Amino acid sequence: MQDVVLALLVKEPSHGYDLRSRLAAALGPLGETLNAGQIYVTLTRLEKAGLVVLEREDVPVRGPRRKVYALTATGQKRVAAWMAEGAGVRADVTEFHLKLVAAAESGLADPLALVDARRRELMNGLAETQRAALTHDTDSQAGLLLEGIALRLQADLRWLEACRRTWSARAAREEGGGLG
Repeated sequence: MQDVVLALLVKEPSHGYDLRSRLAAALGPLGETLNAGQIYVTLTRLEKAGLVVLEREDVPVRGPRRKVYALTATGQKRVAAWMAEGAGVRADVTEFHLKLVAAAESGLADPLALVDARRRELMNGLAETQRAALTHDTDSQAGLLLEGIALRLQADLRWLEACRRTWSARAAREEGGGLG
């Protein structure tokens, strides 16, 4: 969650309410479970770590004051490093989805390049799993586990194809002048 919040601050400073709204929109129905307190706890931790700084407090016409946070140079470096690192074979789909959204919002990485890198990771993991499966009886406990891992990797690869289609269409709309 910390890296996603940092990435959402790349374009411009923001307050917790706005960050929560942007995350909730990116997560769709899963965003309904996002606790607003999580964002504020995350911002406090990031501030203590020197990754964000309280820039100012806005006083809205109605409602409470809103603390506006901005990235520090250290925060910028951490986001750039996160965008550059691989997700790992066991990465969660939601986590990777948020990385794609954060990449697009921040402009720090091309979502399609991230999808391609993730696909390579999963293809390598699938090849390793399939090699290992050849050395085990399919009725064994290890064989059953390896089959489950292979099936999950195949499902993740199919999902990445959907990601590629969606992000390619979005890029085409943006190049054509439409916002998507």
